Amino acid sequence: MKSNTSISKMKTQFSLENATNYGGFKIFLAYLEKIKLAKALQCLPSAKASNSLFSVYRILLYLIIGWMLGCERLFHFRKLQHDSLVRRFLGGRCPHHSLLYKELVRLRKASPNLLMDLRKINRDVIQPCLPSDLILDLDSTVETVYGDQSGAAKGTNPHKPGRKSYHPLLAFEGQSRLCLNAVLRAGNTHSSTGAISFLEQTFELIEDHSVKYARFDKGFGGEDFYRLWERKRIGYVGKLKWTKRLAAEVAACRYWKRYVDEDEWVIEGITLLYKATSWNKLRRVAIIRKARVVEDGQTRLIFDTDWQYEAIVTNLEWEPIDLWRFYNQRCCMENYIKEAKRGFSIDRIATSDFEANELDLLIKLLAYNLYERFKQDCCEPVHQGYTVARFRLEFFHVAATIIQHSRRVVLKLMKDFTNRHVWKRIEARVVALE
Repeated sequence: MKSNTSISKMKTQFSLENATNYGGFKIFLAYLEKIKLAKALQCLPSAKASNSLFSVYRILLYLIIGWMLGCERLFHFRKLQHDSLVRRFLGGRCPHHSLLYKELVRLRKASPNLLMDLRKINRDVIQPCLPSDLILDLDSTVETVYGDQSGAAKGTNPHKPGRKSYHPLLAFEGQSRLCLNAVLRAGNTHSSTGAISFLEQTFELIEDHSVKYARFDKGFGGEDFYRLWERKRIGYVGKLKWTKRLAAEVAACRYWKRYVDEDEWVIEGITLLYKATSWNKLRRVAIIRKARVVEDGQTRLIFDTDWQYEAIVTNLEWEPIDLWRFYNQRCCMENYIKEAKRGFSIDRIATSDFEANELDLLIKLLAYNLYERFKQDCCEPVHQGYTVARFRLEFFHVAATIIQHSRRVVLKLMKDFTNRHVWKRIEARVVALE
């Protein structure tokens, strides 16, 4: 339709009713109904009166929806309060964003077991997508705070040195990208502090699945830590700190096995029995060294100073190169944490209360797992690698209106929606779910 009317002369009216900016989000809301998430959340204990305007499960659902739609802080929930699609899903009104601060604090104080109950719901959500034999990847991350939040402390903070922070501990499943468990800790906590109790809690949660392998970086270690894996007969592969004592023992080794001999790189490895000062017994340590080849005319030179060494402690009888490559697959966990931070804002601290912030962390990771399960259940392979930010842009952010006529409710999306054909296929898969 051609028009000579300039934009500045167009009239403006705020009269569009029952509209939403997130028409494409219908497929995800329908998915939540299919997996009966609201029913699971209703089973959580509540200290609220039965006639409360906003029950516990509605508050939790609203938080999950907000984090899924890209809200980075509770203040950003104000843009969802009057969204017609979100209000219809929640059965009426949406709480004001200022209420959410109070609700997080009140929920944690009123329900002492809420954190564990939420972890169990998270387990039930991810259980259908877990493989029979799990690979447990353990890591920690730093969340900088910009205030006087309780529990925050100054510790190792590579991004904001000197700032207070939190130091959560996370456990992911290495094959499915799903988060198994998480706990919030003070910023001055070492990576391995509380790791054993955290792992025992994780094993209790996933008792129906066996953990076959475990991977962790050099921040974790100690006799009790390694003994835990050995007692449970779980194969572990962990980075070991390169100390002078270890370097001296490696320097005495003369027979290295060459695994890679290419134009640019040479990779060699050995294994030895080593006992660190904090260990009670000898353990198998694989050493990998690699060097870049220097071309000098027709000869290829490698100097002793060119070697880069890595040490891996393990109870597996694998070749050093296989252990090294298996450990390097753990690098994907950095992407999982990055997705949780950039996509679900786990590094944006919601309140000044430590326990409420831990509750908020678990809710955000539940939203992360719901998105990962949604992609596995309903999306095509090409879209299963999408970050949530890209998925929002291509499928959720679509203008739409809700029309009610003759006892029928129709969501009308924009006619020229670019991904409408893929969106319809995803919707068909959601409808077909049992």
